[in-house]
Amino acid sequence: MNSVIDDSLVGLALLVSAGYALLSLGPRSQRRRLLAALSRAAARAPAFLGLAASAGKAGGACGGCDDCGAEKAPAKKSAAAEITVPMEKIGRRA
Repeated sequence: MNSVIDDSLVGLALLVSAGYALLSLGPRSQRRRLLAALSRAAARAPAFLGLAASAGKAGGACGGCDDCGAEKAPAKKSAAAEITVPMEKIGRRA
């Protein structure tokens, strides 16, 4: 019986590891489809699991914070704001 539990845990760890590798290394379109499928599955889960609140969040590309792209882009700095050091002032180390 103990070997069955051990084998099950090792199989589960390998399955989770393979899923993580596919999620992190796979194409973004696949990642979005998988997250959308997980979101739909969480929405259909029984109420006592408490997954309905998180179902809408998983639909977003980054986790569903609902404010993606709402911020303005930072202002570009002008070339005058950069610090430049002439090459002659940079000494060589011995």
